[in-house]
Amino acid sequence: MVDLLSTPVLVTVILGVVGLAIPALDAGRRERGADRNKIYSAIAFGAIAVAIGIVIFRVFTGEVLPAVAFGEDVLVDDLFGSFFAIALLIVSLMMTASSWNYMKGRTNPAAYYSLILLSTIGMVLIAYSTDLVMLLVAWELMSLPTYALAAFNKRDPISNEAAIKYFMFGALASALLVFAIGLVYGMTGTTNIGESIKTMTSLDPSLMPVALLAVALFVAGFGFKMGLVPFHMWLPDTYEGSPTPIGGLLAAGTKKAGFAAALRVIVLGMFALNADWTLTLAILAVFTMTIGNLGAIMQRSVPRILAYSSIAQAGYIMIGIALAPYSDQALSGSLFHIINHAVMKSAGFVAVAGVAVALASYSLEKYRGLGRRMPITAITLSISLLALAGVPPLNGFWSKLVIFGSAINSGPAVEWGPWLAIAGVLNSALSLGYYAWIMRKMYMEEGPDMSRVKEPRAILAVLVFAVVFMVGFGIWHAPLLDFASKAVPDLSFVSGAASGPLG
Repeated sequence: MVDLLSTPVLVTVILGVVGLAIPALDAGRRERGADRNKIYSAIAFGAIAVAIGIVIFRVFTGEVLPAVAFGEDVLVDDLFGSFFAIALLIVSLMMTASSWNYMKGRTNPAAYYSLILLSTIGMVLIAYSTDLVMLLVAWELMSLPTYALAAFNKRDPISNEAAIKYFMFGALASALLVFAIGLVYGMTGTTNIGESIKTMTSLDPSLMPVALLAVALFVAGFGFKMGLVPFHMWLPDTYEGSPTPIGGLLAAGTKKAGFAAALRVIVLGMFALNADWTLTLAILAVFTMTIGNLGAIMQRSVPRILAYSSIAQAGYIMIGIALAPYSDQALSGSLFHIINHAVMKSAGFVAVAGVAVALASYSLEKYRGLGRRMPITAITLSISLLALAGVPPLNGFWSKLVIFGSAINSGPAVEWGPWLAIAGVLNSALSLGYYAWIMRKMYMEEGPDMSRVKEPRAILAVLVFAVVFMVGFGIWHAPLLDFASKAVPDLSFVSGAASGPLG
C-alpha cells in the first residue's frame, strides 16, 4: 500500500491534475497564441512551485523518513527521494518560466506545458521508487512526453531527426531495463528492490552469470539517460534539435532522474553480488568526462557544446558512485554535484534560450559581442560556465572539491582512487578551454551588429535566480552539502557488503 498523503502522491496529484487540465482549458479558446502561452505558462509554473513548496515543507518539518534507500511499498517517502525531487522540480520550474518567452508566437502551448508537467511527474516518481515495476512505469512516464517535446519544432528537419534518434535510443534503453527486471524477478521472485538485493546476497553460484548480466543491463539502460560513454551518442543531436528549454530539461532533469534510478538499483552489482564493479564504474567515469570534454572542444553550436559538457559532468558524478564503498564523502559529493549541476546546466540552457529568442541563432559566431548586446544574459552564462568548470568561489567548485577529495582519501583502500582525482582535475582544466572560448566571443570580439538587444524578461528572472544560487551556495555551501550528506542512502542491511558508508 502507498500512503495517499505521502510526498510523491501529493506531488503527482498536483502536477497530474494541472497537466491534464491545461489541454482541457485550451479546448475552444479564442485568445491569441501569446495570451494562451502566458496563461498556461503561469498555471504550470504555479503548479510546480506548489509542488516544490510541499516537498521542502515536509523535509524541514521532519515528515519524511531518513534516506532509507528501500522499503516494503512501491514508493518510499524518504530524504533521498525528496533530495532528487527538489533538484528535479527546480529544473522544471526554471524551464517552464523560461518557456514563457521561448514559446511566444508558437503553436500548441497547452500541449507543451502539459507534457512538461507529465514528464516531471515521472522524474519525481523515479526518485521515490523502491520497486522495479514502479521504477519502469515512472521511467516511461518521464520519457514518453520528452519524445514529443524533443520533436515540438515539427517543421524543423533537425528537430525531427533529433527526436527520432532520441526515441530509438530511449526505446532501446527501456527494452534493456525490461530485460534486466525480468532477469531479477526470475532469480528472486520479487520486484521489490530491497528484497531483491537481500535475496541476491545468497544467490546460487550457478545463477551468478545471469545476475551479472542483469546488473550490466541496468548499467547500460540507465547509462543512456545519464549520458555515460559509450551510451551518449544521442545527446548532442537531441539537445541541439529540441526546443532549447527542453534541451535544458533533458540535460539537467532527466539525466538526474537517471542517476536517482541508478543509485537505487546499481547496488545490486556493487554489494549484493559481492562483485567488484567499482573499477568498471571508475573506467566509465574517466572515459565519460574525457570524451565529453574532447567532443565539446570541436563544436561550433552552443547547445552542442553544452551537450558534450553535460556528458563530461556525468563523469564527475560517477567518480563518487564508483568510490562509494571506500570513502564516507564520495556519494555526498556526487549528490552535492547533482543538485549544483541541475542549476548550473539549467542556467546555461536558459541563457542560450534567451539568445535564441533575441537573435534567432545557436551559432557560436552570433555570441560575438554578446557582453555588450545582452549584458545580463552574457554575465549569467559566464558564471554558469565558470561554475561548471569548478572555478571558486562558485558552487561547482565545492562539489567537485568534495568528489576529488574523496578520491584522494580513498587511496589507502584502493590504489586507483587518487588517479580518479587527477583525471577529474585535468578534465576540469580542459573544460576551461571551451568555456573560455565562449566567453572570449562574448567579451573580446565584436560582431557586425553591436546594437543593444532587448533581453526577455521571464528569462532574465530565471537567470537572476540561477546567479543567486550559484554565487550564494558558492560563498556558503555548508547547508547544501549537509542536505546532500543526509540524503545518502543507508544500505547497511545488505549482508556481506563492503565496509564504508554503503556497507
